[in-house]
Amino acid sequence: MGPPTGGRLESPDTLQADPKDDVATTPMTTDTPSVPRLGRRRTVAGYVALTKPRIIELLLVTTVPVMFLAQGGVPPLWLVVATLVGGTLSAGAANTFNSVYDRDIDRLMHRTSNRPMVTGAISTRNALVFGAVLTVVSTLWFALVVNVLSALLSLAAIALYAVGYTMLLKRRTSQNIVWGGVAGCMPTLIGWSAVTGTVGWPAVVLFLVIFFWTPPHYWPLSMAFRDDYSAAGVPMLPVEQGPVAVGRQIVAYSWVMVATSLVLVPVAGMGWVYAGTALLAGLLFLVEAHRLLRAARGGLTGVALKPMRLFHYSITYVTLLFLAVAVDPLLHVAIA
Repeated sequence: MGPPTGGRLESPDTLQADPKDDVATTPMTTDTPSVPRLGRRRTVAGYVALTKPRIIELLLVTTVPVMFLAQGGVPPLWLVVATLVGGTLSAGAANTFNSVYDRDIDRLMHRTSNRPMVTGAISTRNALVFGAVLTVVSTLWFALVVNVLSALLSLAAIALYAVGYTMLLKRRTSQNIVWGGVAGCMPTLIGWSAVTGTVGWPAVVLFLVIFFWTPPHYWPLSMAFRDDYSAAGVPMLPVEQGPVAVGRQIVAYSWVMVATSLVLVPVAGMGWVYAGTALLAGLLFLVEAHRLLRAARGGLTGVALKPMRLFHYSITYVTLLFLAVAVDPLLHVAIA
């Protein structure tokens, strides 16, 4: 289950990368320095960090509610647990491959300079084996415990994130997060398929909601850490364009996202619980997006723009929206 590119809330670290350090200079090689002996607890913590648990949490927030919607109520508990286990393993695999490939640029950015592939806590070979094992186990788990369609979608999500976004798009285009974010949309399809064995239109609508949500979620973070991305040579949109241009695109995507969220009402027969939440939460999102654009037009840059306000609210927004997706079938109040 490939993660979206947002949710990376690691605290900036003051550790500076030594230019002579060859821990990570070329993506996807198996030449690594000797890894110091670490206690078992530190080693386990290093492998957990490779999977980026905070991103996984956000992915699972979009998976379970879709299962409630597909079921029209509470799905079997065993199925929810099985889907969450498979999704966690799948997302962990995708994030591990991302950590391995991006170790050369992670060492150049303050907020990522303490990741295990940068510090040498985990060797490249061991990380690749770990990612491969997670991929195989997650795919087999979905196929044997849930269903084959969910397994295929999960495997596709890993490929989209590890290859499509990380290897092909991230370092080549300022639109990397737009198309690379497709991997983060996959949990909506996986959650629906886990219950029904198919991919229905409500799942597609929610897939599109996450697709349009990803840029206004991640670009504010990129604005806040623009210097980091610039130093690492990653062409994020805020590196390539000014705050006003980025603000305009954030506003445009935000409007489309809110409109798409309302499409679910007729498509899935949603009631007032979902419709009201989508309207109010969406309105607040638009207010915050327009605030950011106004600040940019006023000549503010960097921290003065307060881009992290929108970033943090975007997480609240998607949580509230998908909570309403889960609750609406349980407390359905039809729209006359």
